[in-house]
Amino acid sequence: MKKTILWILAFIITVSLAIYQKKTGPTYPVSGHIEINGITVDYTFKRSHGGAGDQEVSIYIEGEKEVSAFLVYKRFRVKEKWTEVKMQKIGKNYTAFLPHQPPAGKLEYYVKLNIDGKDYSIPAKSVITRFKGAVPLYILIPHIIFMFASLLLCVRIALALVFKEPYKNLLYTCVGLFFIGGLILGPIVQKYAFGELWTGIPFGWDLTDNKTLIAFLFWLPALYFAKKEYSKRSVITTVLAIAVMLTAYLIPHSVWGSEFDYSKNQITTGKKPAITETSEKK
Repeated sequence: MKKTILWILAFIITVSLAIYQKKTGPTYPVSGHIEINGITVDYTFKRSHGGAGDQEVSIYIEGEKEVSAFLVYKRFRVKEKWTEVKMQKIGKNYTAFLPHQPPAGKLEYYVKLNIDGKDYSIPAKSVITRFKGAVPLYILIPHIIFMFASLLLCVRIALALVFKEPYKNLLYTCVGLFFIGGLILGPIVQKYAFGELWTGIPFGWDLTDNKTLIAFLFWLPALYFAKKEYSKRSVITTVLAIAVMLTAYLIPHSVWGSEFDYSKNQITTGKKPAITETSEKK
């Protein structure tokens, strides 16, 4: 009964960490519901687009007044004029498309509404979206499963330490899953998405790659001393590894990630933080 409760607790903590990482990351959609002069507007703007084709942008507008909607966009970090595209009305939905960009290319965009001769920007700050190549599900799904499972075991090991339970076998399995998910499948996912297997140290400063590598390196001493459970060295190295891995998961995914440099026509990594929003529109 005790083990069952600890596994349930570990699962709840793991899911909470995964949700936190997803919602705080720079690719989590921007959503909202606003009312303007009797008009109700609902929107969900994506901040990532995978695969071929343009990115669809849609808003839902309900009200009796006549509304004109325009999708306004420009390339991120490029000094150029904003492009406006009139959104097509189908029922109560207004839709337009952002042009496809090279892998890691970014566009910043917003929607401009004209109501009663006055313009309104939705949202108040432009949204940044990043384009990427399509990742096959037979690669992406195992990657997600292995990473989630390794985090679950990491949390379970922490609980085992608290309640003085055996943790050696859990540790071996955790490190194995983390190695496969983070250092084998992770780079393959990145290769499909952005064309590079590894953009961390020593080739770049991609934070996702680097935090994965650092977390794995901290597991190695714990793995070495795990034969003697609850020895001073085993406990210290295991606690450090757990702390580093949990810290890594608290860092939002895709921060300091790959970004296409339009001035150099190439992908750069880690030189500037991944920005979710830019300054107020003029």
